[in-house]
Amino acid sequence: MTPIHLIVSLFFAVNPDVRFHREPQPLAKDAVTHDWASFLGPNHNGTSSETKLLHQWPKAGPSLVWEMTKGTGYSSPAISGSHLVFMHRVGNLERVENMNPRNGDRNWQFAYQTKFEDRYGYNNGPRSSPVIDDGRVYTYGAESKLHCLNLKSGEVIWKRDVAAEFKVPQDFFGTANTPLIEGNLLIVNVGAPGGPTVAAFDKLTGKTVWTAGKEWGPSYASPTPATVHGKRRIFVLAGGESNPPTGGLLCIDPATGAVDFTFPWRSKSYESVNASSPVIVDNFVFISASYKTGGVLLEITPDFKPKEVWRKADFGMHFSTPIYKDGYLYGFEGRNEPDASLVCVEFKTGKEMWRVVHEWDETFEVSGTKRTQKLSPFRGNLLSVDGKFLTIGEFGHLMWLDLTPKGMKELNRAWLFAARETWNLPVLSHGLLYITQNSRDALNGASPRLVCYDLRGK
Repeated sequence: MTPIHLIVSLFFAVNPDVRFHREPQPLAKDAVTHDWASFLGPNHNGTSSETKLLHQWPKAGPSLVWEMTKGTGYSSPAISGSHLVFMHRVGNLERVENMNPRNGDRNWQFAYQTKFEDRYGYNNGPRSSPVIDDGRVYTYGAESKLHCLNLKSGEVIWKRDVAAEFKVPQDFFGTANTPLIEGNLLIVNVGAPGGPTVAAFDKLTGKTVWTAGKEWGPSYASPTPATVHGKRRIFVLAGGESNPPTGGLLCIDPATGAVDFTFPWRSKSYESVNASSPVIVDNFVFISASYKTGGVLLEITPDFKPKEVWRKADFGMHFSTPIYKDGYLYGFEGRNEPDASLVCVEFKTGKEMWRVVHEWDETFEVSGTKRTQKLSPFRGNLLSVDGKFLTIGEFGHLMWLDLTPKGMKELNRAWLFAARETWNLPVLSHGLLYITQNSRDALNGASPRLVCYDLRGK
């Protein structure tokens, strides 16, 4: 019988799946850089402290450093030092790749068998992103298989079959939330029927430390940490497949697993999930959902109770997480491509400052014939960095946007590839930008790829 877990290969100098193009530019003097060890970046909120980035590029976009042909999945890479860890599916294997982030050379590769099938036919690969911490990497597959691997060697330190152990049925699109490292804990939105909703495992041994909640299933939003009223808390927006549909926010003390409060927030549509991660600013938390749900801002009182400040029915993110900056929230609102818009609201009041459907005419060639079509970022993703917003549209457009309460201004744009399902937030680390192309390019037929671009400026 074929074993479920296996190391496929160790320490390749050259990655046969990678095409290397050119060395990146040297980092600018005094450039601020960081690792990107977890989903939504080092601050868990889609903001980056990197500076001295490239703000202008040719029509084709920033210089391509390397590209790797990838399998199926919607995972983003995690980066720490000389390690880039990426997860995708090839054939009947969920594969974890450890590569050099500068050139794509392979350090090791780990894989295990999977039978996951997306019930709606989108994709049969992993959705969660790896998490790197203190010489270990944690991965959470589409079938809820949780692994802790040695970052340098790829050897399994511990593993848990979460779906089997907690009796969690397959959700609409499989497991999709990324675990969170908090101190000595690995926190996971498990979503078992009747509880637990959340589980904390010892990050060194994998043993269960505490469980919390019993109301709601596993969402596609990831747990988010914050310090509120001087105390550490974890916020989990739960709510996956259930009938009737239920879900909402849990505020959890990570020291004990005690739940301070729950706040119901979920679409009334059966075929829906909560997928946008909470945004915490000081003692306030914003959550949102699509499918006619919208967003709500809660103030957390000193005794850790939720006080509703405002709600806005037409400010609900489908899967991206809105960005807070200088007293305002910016986000791509809307359920589907045609009804998506970029919106700015005042954080403390919910007042809408502006709403725009950013469109342009794109000219391209199909079978030797030039065509023009109106395109847009649609349900894009925003990364706040270097004083502006780096944006990826779901059809492969990369943009620099200047977003203020007064309006939106496009500063630069490039069409990197004509591929749908570009739903991942770009990953930025040490001046290099990593973008996942999740479907085949409609114009040139290029296969799905993980692509590294040089965004180093002067």
